[in-house]
Amino acid sequence: MVFKHLKKYWHFALFAAIFMVLEVYVDLVQPRMMAEIVDNGILGLNNNNLPNMSIVTGTGLKMILIVIGGGISGILSAVFANVCSQKFGNDIRKSAFERIMHFSFSQTDDFSVGSLITRTTNDVTQMETMVAQIIRSCVRCIMFFIAGSIALVSLAADFGAVIAIALPLILLEIGFVLWKTNPLFQLLQSRIDHMNTVIQENIAGARVVKAFVQEDRESNRFSKSNDDLVDTQFRVLILMSYMRPVMNIVLNLATIAIIYIGSLRVQDSSIAPGTVMAAVTYLSQILNGMMMLAMIFQNVTRGITSTRRLKEILTSESPIADGQGVTQTDEVGTVTFKNVSFAFPDSGVNILHDISLHVGKGETLAVIGETGCGKSSLIHLIPRFYDVTAGSVEVDGVNVKDYKLSELREKISIVLQKSELFSTTIRENILLGKPDASEDEVHAAALAAQADDFIMQQPQQYDTPVAESGMSLSGGQRQRIAISRGLLKKAEILILDDSTSALDFKTEANLQNALRTQYQDTTKIIIAQRISSVQHADRIAVLDNGTVIACDSHENLLQSCKVYQDIYASQLKKEGEQNG
Repeated sequence: MVFKHLKKYWHFALFAAIFMVLEVYVDLVQPRMMAEIVDNGILGLNNNNLPNMSIVTGTGLKMILIVIGGGISGILSAVFANVCSQKFGNDIRKSAFERIMHFSFSQTDDFSVGSLITRTTNDVTQMETMVAQIIRSCVRCIMFFIAGSIALVSLAADFGAVIAIALPLILLEIGFVLWKTNPLFQLLQSRIDHMNTVIQENIAGARVVKAFVQEDRESNRFSKSNDDLVDTQFRVLILMSYMRPVMNIVLNLATIAIIYIGSLRVQDSSIAPGTVMAAVTYLSQILNGMMMLAMIFQNVTRGITSTRRLKEILTSESPIADGQGVTQTDEVGTVTFKNVSFAFPDSGVNILHDISLHVGKGETLAVIGETGCGKSSLIHLIPRFYDVTAGSVEVDGVNVKDYKLSELREKISIVLQKSELFSTTIRENILLGKPDASEDEVHAAALAAQADDFIMQQPQQYDTPVAESGMSLSGGQRQRIAISRGLLKKAEILILDDSTSALDFKTEANLQNALRTQYQDTTKIIIAQRISSVQHADRIAVLDNGTVIACDSHENLLQSCKVYQDIYASQLKKEGEQNG
């Protein structure tokens, strides 16, 4: 699933490997050329022990040219490997983000925002590093080991015994370190997840932290998370730190063994001194290649951990699946709840119980009730942010599960409790409702939402930049921009989920009047806490403990519904106290 993105860049990987082979070939040729310079150029073993400067000069020039060629090959190998890994990482990151954008609310809750950020940033970087190292370093190490060992043994069979003894020691150490560090990499990534979550929460909630003077507490919480991360990283680094000293000891001992065996062979004239020098160089290349391979294994192990974490995103199946699609419906702009019950995933406890309601085209239904009675959960079932536990929800007479999600949500415009704005201009935030809307349509939506006046007072009017999460605007201004966005969409069904709570009574009254006069054919469902926000609705559903206990007009509910009477009386009393 993850590595399918690598297939289209196979040619970059192939070129990187080819150029790496050429670079390694140059490294393997040099010891023999150096042996030629020492034995026949300097010592003159084939010239009655007389130095031959032409060999020194000629072979030296060849070495320079070969080294230049090797350097160019190394550069090209790095370029192709990095192009391959970066393009691969770019595709993975885009695929992961696209998948996250289609997550259901429950999936996002399961992963957590901090973890999703880590997976699309740090984990992708780990995979890029792993791919680049596999393409380049693995080829280099394997070639050094195989070709270097053959070259070493070809100089003298006795040198093969040194490799046969040194190699198992190195492999044992590599295996031990990887065995100890492997489980720490998953823990390390989860520590990064947690730290990112703490950072994200505190940046998003900075105003709350400052308002309650909790900077020290949150700093301590971050310190604890950061200390856990550092501790895990430290444990990994300590284990990895054993590797190089032990390998250096093995390398030095093997070098001593090569020199000792070589000196014996030089004494009996079976090999020349330059050959011993070449043998030492080959041994160093082989064992350093193994040392590099150990470091690659570390990064590959960490990359495999990141691969598993990204695969969890890319293969995560949403419980909110597309339906077959609906081509035509007899009804337009209707919403029906049939014996609906609902419990949050993994909760098992229903917060909505056997609710049945019908909202006709152009009708305004308000839903009111105490905090936590399930009002927002009820309307979240319409666009399928969640699915019902029992019963069904119908839009235009069709079960919402039969629609494709895009088709269903095109019919619905929703303004949520929290006014989410993006760090772009006011105009672009409104245009999210209808990207191809004309300037007149944008102004009309803003006028209806009572937002045009304050927008025109901004420094750049509709082109005024909005800070992250809309923090450069007041709560009421954010709500009015969000309502403008919802109105601009001109959907069949408009849902306002307590989205006027930050508006004053006059502004809200003007908004309600605009909804009644300008959006008569739009079906409107309004969630609110204030009686003044719902009293002009065609019907008001009173929700109590997850059940609709009454659904009627404001006047009739005042006569027949005790819960509605209590809400009305408490708000009248509160208003009287404020006026007094």
